[in-house]
Amino acid sequence: MRSLTISWIVNMEKVRKILVHLSKENAAPQCARFVQSITGHFVGSEDQVNVSCSLENNRFILCDRLCDGGVPLKRASFCPIKYLSHSEAVSLPPDTLSRGVDVGVAVLLQSSNQRLLLTRRASSLRIFPNVWVPPGGHVELDEKLLDAGLRELQEETGLKLSPDEISSQLLGMWESVYPPMLSRGPPQRHHVVTYMLLKSSQSHLQLQACLRPDPAEVSACVWVDAGLVKAVVSAVDGEKDSVRIPADLPQTISVTEVSSRGELSETSLPVSLFCNRAPDHGEDIERVSTGTKFALELWLKTLESHAEMG
Repeated sequence: MRSLTISWIVNMEKVRKILVHLSKENAAPQCARFVQSITGHFVGSEDQVNVSCSLENNRFILCDRLCDGGVPLKRASFCPIKYLSHSEAVSLPPDTLSRGVDVGVAVLLQSSNQRLLLTRRASSLRIFPNVWVPPGGHVELDEKLLDAGLRELQEETGLKLSPDEISSQLLGMWESVYPPMLSRGPPQRHHVVTYMLLKSSQSHLQLQACLRPDPAEVSACVWVDAGLVKAVVSAVDGEKDSVRIPADLPQTISVTEVSSRGELSETSLPVSLFCNRAPDHGEDIERVSTGTKFALELWLKTLESHAEMG
């Protein structure tokens, strides 16, 4: 194990990217190891905790000092890192062990008529292909979270928004591991994804007219409303009960398909597809990612709070 630790330290010095650092009980921030549970660092066996976060000197620092209540950090109940044994951890390839925990940002773009944009990841992507998520990606060096979110939004969808034409709010963070369950293979990637809500003054139809998705990243786009989102988040991954889709929801939803050449066409998909659960064995299926469901729950709470205040 000592040799693996030394290898990890050496590789960390070589790699220049934004990585998660952890600080607990006022201790100096330490770079998180790939096989270290980020959520578990703060709460042990529990799956959710409120933490503070900051981006300082290209370090993404999570700590338990809560000056403003913090934001929720959550992992799946079946998070592979949570159940990874010591022998399984040390048997991971050295280049995987040396990765550290990466930082991503995902943008929940809300239109003026309260629709959210989701994108289907291209089938050629190595991580979570064909899975529905908000636009997003890695935070780059010397970048702020909002700037990273706006850059990824433009790169993936063609939507160019400036900070002064939107309002932004950090909703929460998700500890993401791929593959998402140990039953589907050993961990290859480990991220903390920050979910940012961006509110636009344009309707979803106005925004839709400006969509120019990158076919290397996105194979389809859809605008979802609160009714569909409630059905999606009710399909909790890891549970076995049957999913019930409300009778007042339409059976299909309009989706913009993106061809390999970037051409757009309108089609429809079953609403039930968006309520698929993550399979614990075999190939993955088209579905909304578990982390996205968490973010969508947080979004619904913002709508409820807004309604109460209004």
